[in-house]
Amino acid sequence: MCPECYSEKSRITPLLKAEDCLKNHTQYICGTCGRCICIERDKVRGLQRWNFPFKSLEIAMLYLRTADFTMKKSCGIYEIAGKSGRKSYKIFADISELHVFLKKNKDKSCEKMRPIFEVGEYNEHQNTEVRKLTAEEIKKYLEEQANTIREF
Repeated sequence: MCPECYSEKSRITPLLKAEDCLKNHTQYICGTCGRCICIERDKVRGLQRWNFPFKSLEIAMLYLRTADFTMKKSCGIYEIAGKSGRKSYKIFADISELHVFLKKNKDKSCEKMRPIFEVGEYNEHQNTEVRKLTAEEIKKYLEEQANTIREF
């Protein structure tokens, strides 16, 4: 697992519409393994990608580093259940953010009321960049991503 971005697959993200995301969104570029993670704010809601609910813990883990970096502290992933029992995973900077979310979303609950995953101590890493990629970088990254996918 990469000690900076917490992933075992350095080209797993973007998960959807990779070329569009890499061309049009600001990326957190892991200074350790080079993985690009979308850190763009949603133009409608003003939230960053890591603020949205995720379908699985594994997907939420792919965005956790951008939350840690943005908040400059170790954030946690919480398991959230809707009234139907459907689970999602959300990243919060701390327990107080979870409480605010649950107060606004009465149909949601968090059984454990603690993170199901967190890294621990927040660390800065050398060579980390937050920026848009160049056309050449996008081409190379997508080629590496395609080659990685073929290996599985």
